[in-house]
Amino acid sequence: MHPESFPRINAMSKRKLYLAAYDVADPRRLRLALNAVKEFATGGQKSVYECFLTDVEREELLANVGRFLDTEEDRFMLLRFDPRCKVRTLGVAVRPADPDYFYVG
Repeated sequence: MHPESFPRINAMSKRKLYLAAYDVADPRRLRLALNAVKEFATGGQKSVYECFLTDVEREELLANVGRFLDTEEDRFMLLRFDPRCKVRTLGVAVRPADPDYFYVG
């Protein structure tokens, strides 16, 4: 197959590292936020996740989260890391990585 058959793979080289964090008051909306962010996450814990996103994926994530968050009670942050900065980890932490593929199952 030609690379054009795999648009998401071609887009991977244009991915940028973001940190997605949320604080959601309602348990139902909290589950929705977790599912929306984990769809794009490569790592993280609790309510903070590392996400490598293209511009299209970033807009998709923001649109998904915007559908159910209550702007009076909930908070959502999507912070882009500066690609020029060195990543530092402490203890047993693993550096963020944008893998060639994901196994979902």
